[in-house]
Amino acid sequence: MAVFVLDKRGMPLMPCSEKRARLLLARGRARVHRVMPFVIRLTDRRAGECEFQSLRLKLDPGSKVTGMALVREHDDGAAIVNLFELVHRGRQISEALAQRRAFRRRRRGANLRYRAPRFNNRTRNTGWLAPSLGHRVDTTMAWVTRLMRWAPVSALSMELVCFDMQAMQNPEISGVEYQRGELAGYEVREYLLEKWGRTCAYCDGHDVPLQIEHIVAKARGGSNRVSNLTLACEPCNRKKDARDVREFVKDKARLARILAKAKAPLRDAAAVNSTRWALFIALKTTGLHVETGSGGRTKWNRTRLKLPKTHALDAACVGLVDAMSCSPRPTLEITCNGRGSYQRTRLTAQGFPRGYLTRQKRVRGFQTGDRVRAAVPTGKKAGTHIGRVAVRATGSFNIQTPNGVVQGISHRHCTLVQRADGYGYSIVPSREERESGAGTTARRAPHAALSLLGMNAEVSRATR
Repeated sequence: MAVFVLDKRGMPLMPCSEKRARLLLARGRARVHRVMPFVIRLTDRRAGECEFQSLRLKLDPGSKVTGMALVREHDDGAAIVNLFELVHRGRQISEALAQRRAFRRRRRGANLRYRAPRFNNRTRNTGWLAPSLGHRVDTTMAWVTRLMRWAPVSALSMELVCFDMQAMQNPEISGVEYQRGELAGYEVREYLLEKWGRTCAYCDGHDVPLQIEHIVAKARGGSNRVSNLTLACEPCNRKKDARDVREFVKDKARLARILAKAKAPLRDAAAVNSTRWALFIALKTTGLHVETGSGGRTKWNRTRLKLPKTHALDAACVGLVDAMSCSPRPTLEITCNGRGSYQRTRLTAQGFPRGYLTRQKRVRGFQTGDRVRAAVPTGKKAGTHIGRVAVRATGSFNIQTPNGVVQGISHRHCTLVQRADGYGYSIVPSREERESGAGTTARRAPHAALSLLGMNAEVSRATR
């Protein structure tokens, strides 16, 4: 991954390679500003003394994961600088609100039945979004602002609407002809691939060419609606032909699963449709030029460039892309964990208290969510453990590392690396790195650089 660079006054400079960052730190020309993502601050340079290349931040908004890609544009095309995947927690927010509503309903029903209803007194502003949907916009904008603070971003791109190039080439095009361009069918295919998990509905075959198949054949009166479409490999598609799906699929469990999934609610699609314009308006407030593109063009670009299917690489393919130089690089996965809860009492499913939390969130100088480095000298857990800490009042902590949870680590062995900011971080290696066995090195690269230079104490001071 590229390392973000700030000047001596905290203004963003062009990102550099990990090797260059190590040399700058070793020679005393830079200090560690932040560990995840890795940001250094120069001590001998100002932003006015440098010329910047064109950097564009591209977004692929999703219901559960939003892909982000920082791309450097040049005359011959573009080059990927960094890849990010922002994992939302909208479902957790929705479930927490539903639980709170049930608890309040029980209390009011038991103790305050005389109180008049107040539902009609509540009003919502224009453009109001549910908290689980507003969270997606807020967290995405928070990371757009962060990346603009760490890199000289000059433009933004977002997957929003479909631009058909035929309308520009032939302004008189109309009717059905308008929908028969290079992107025809890509929107439906992409939706079906996501819905059916890129597998054949009849034989669960994957990594094979898939075809769009009518559950109820058109010869039997079936329509082209999405609820009547599925994916099938060529042998299954030919074997089924125009037969009724109930005659073709003998396994009752598989048949029930196909029919239920065909009419599954479009919850994720509705979430994206509800938030895309709110996110677009929020991006416009940055003052940068915002380019938009459709999901069909994104897939067309990714297929043409022969890139694997990931949220981050989808973001890199948003909008107009002529060429893309993409060397194997890991993806920083950012998981929204929240900053804790104001609720100090744990409740049962019926709403009765079952346990109490400490009034102080910070124990021995640490808080749940902090990133720490624990050097255990002896015992069964001897070694160095780096990860997210979960504190206890006794001073015996748990550390979530890439290899699993290490329990019962004393606070005396822990050194603070980065304060909790509401997010969890993990580096996901690329497919090429996983196949070559370099995934472990890529996952620990920033921490390996710090331990190599012996700068853990400086990191602790810089990130407090």
